[in-house]
Amino acid sequence: MVEKKQLEQWFFKITRYADELLEFKDIDWPERIRIMQTNWIGKSYGADISFGLEHPGVQEKEIRVFTTRPDTIFGVTFFVMAPEHPLVPALTTPEHKKEVEEYIRKAQRQTEFERTAADAEKTGVFLGSYVINRVNGEKVPIFIADYVLPQYGTGAVMGVPAHDQRDFDMAKKYNLPIRIVVAPDGWDGKELHQAHVEGGHMVNSAQFNGLSMEDMQSAICDYLAEKGWGSRTVTYRLRDWLISRQRYWGAPIPMVYCEKCGIVPVPEKDLPVLLPRNVEFKPTGESPLKYCEEWVNTTCPKCGGKAKRETDTMDTFMCSSWYFLRYTSPQASDYPWDEASLNYWMPVDIYTGGAEHATMHLLYSRFFVKALRDIGLVKFNEPFTKLFNQGIIVQQGEKMSKSKGNVITPDDYVNSLGADAVRVYLMFVGPWELGGDWNDNGIVGMSRWLNRVWNLAMADYAEKNRDAEAEKDCLRVMHKTIKKTSEDMERFRFNTMLAALMEFTNVLSKALEAGSVSEATWKLAVRNLLIMLAPSAPHMAEELWVSLGYDYSIHNQLWPAWDRELAADEEVTLVVQINGKVRGKLTLPAGINEEEAEKAAFADERIKAQVEGKSIVKQIYVPGKLLNIVVKQDKAVPDARGNK
Repeated sequence: MVEKKQLEQWFFKITRYADELLEFKDIDWPERIRIMQTNWIGKSYGADISFGLEHPGVQEKEIRVFTTRPDTIFGVTFFVMAPEHPLVPALTTPEHKKEVEEYIRKAQRQTEFERTAADAEKTGVFLGSYVINRVNGEKVPIFIADYVLPQYGTGAVMGVPAHDQRDFDMAKKYNLPIRIVVAPDGWDGKELHQAHVEGGHMVNSAQFNGLSMEDMQSAICDYLAEKGWGSRTVTYRLRDWLISRQRYWGAPIPMVYCEKCGIVPVPEKDLPVLLPRNVEFKPTGESPLKYCEEWVNTTCPKCGGKAKRETDTMDTFMCSSWYFLRYTSPQASDYPWDEASLNYWMPVDIYTGGAEHATMHLLYSRFFVKALRDIGLVKFNEPFTKLFNQGIIVQQGEKMSKSKGNVITPDDYVNSLGADAVRVYLMFVGPWELGGDWNDNGIVGMSRWLNRVWNLAMADYAEKNRDAEAEKDCLRVMHKTIKKTSEDMERFRFNTMLAALMEFTNVLSKALEAGSVSEATWKLAVRNLLIMLAPSAPHMAEELWVSLGYDYSIHNQLWPAWDRELAADEEVTLVVQINGKVRGKLTLPAGINEEEAEKAAFADERIKAQVEGKSIVKQIYVPGKLLNIVVKQDKAVPDARGNK
């Protein structure tokens, strides 16, 4: 059985940074992550509106709501409060008390997701009391409903069934009035079959009739402000960060409770507060620290009197929100980081991680840095300059899951094929940001390629029949490969980077068999191959590097540079299209201009046949890649017999 309890807990005021967290101008992050954080923060513009309250024994004379649709104020036909709203007991009349209390108990057993699900049945209970809609003086019945949550807005909402589907469903269930105040274009006055949530003009709205919905929103806000019944306001979905956890594992919250001094922070000299070892775990739902008396009982740092420690521990996201700062000074023991090291390493240039962290770790890390900046501990605004999300590896098209029994454990493959084979396969299986489908044959294929690289590097090369063209081709491919792998590495295109290394391996295999390049060229090519392989297969590359007599370590070497001229293609494949359809592919010198490309195309017999008897409307040329010829059929000319 799950029971909800009211607890006093610790929060970080992340809401103070809501607007700044909506700014992404200084960071290069994926659009979907920015959208997820924006939606999570949930900034909404609207109005804060008060409804009058006259109820025996209740001191409050109004209840306020936030709404993004102040234009619908004349359409309010009921009022809804969260079951947990503090005024509910006082506003419940005796004849409704039993039903209300049972509904509250039922709502408390539900999760937030269950209560707010779009397809969940809308239910509620009438309290027996009313609020006054001040714009028209109407008495509006008060309900409690589980789809209203205490932590959102004011914990109360106005029910406008004609223009909110959730309210519409509620009104239909309990036979409440549905008053249209924003008339859709062409409305014939008949009742609606579902809520109208789009634009229109105002009806049933007193002096505001005839205004557009947009004009009404401004006009009603001015009117409410003039009367003192409301004002324009902004609200956020984001709530302050609850860091308290009722569990043993975690950093203890460094606070003590003194009967005389109240809540007192633990002095810096006494930090960190360490977890006790002799705790007893009981199925009470409470922190086991609560029952460890020798740890809980302490002295007040302020007056020296008796005090008790806070027994809640911190959310584990507390640690992951700043670990990257600590990494800049891992050996420091008297301070979290060295300022010079921090300023050198931070902010992080490229951060890789899953999209599932968008609204927790990544958001909390941004908040932490901004808060630390404001107290003068860091000098930058964002933790991670560029963010790159990796994809996931799936099994037969499905995400791996223990419940599905399709999880692939890499240990067996590491033991049989080596860690580098597994690593290289995962990089090659698909675009890194998309992931790919695990295939046993694929990893075996990558293992075979690594074996080929090993054999090439360890081969006793002998120059047999040196060929100038072969040597030139080998150097050209080497420089092209360096250029390709360098660019792909920067763009996280690991699969195409490895494909380029495989092509280079093929060229070296032919050179080894024929002995067609000089020994110096061979050694240079193998050396550069190993350096380019090192990020993907670090263990094997290091082993080969040392075996070939180079100084330790391959991972300390400069990345090879490429020569632009040597890396340039000597020939290109020009695709020729006729009216968008491929009709030929021509091998032509690299750098060929448009005029020369056209001559070559029209000299080709296949292209000639396609354009004969037709007029050329236009030509589209993409240098070195594509020539698209747009033609139309000429009108037929009759011969001497009149045939066409």
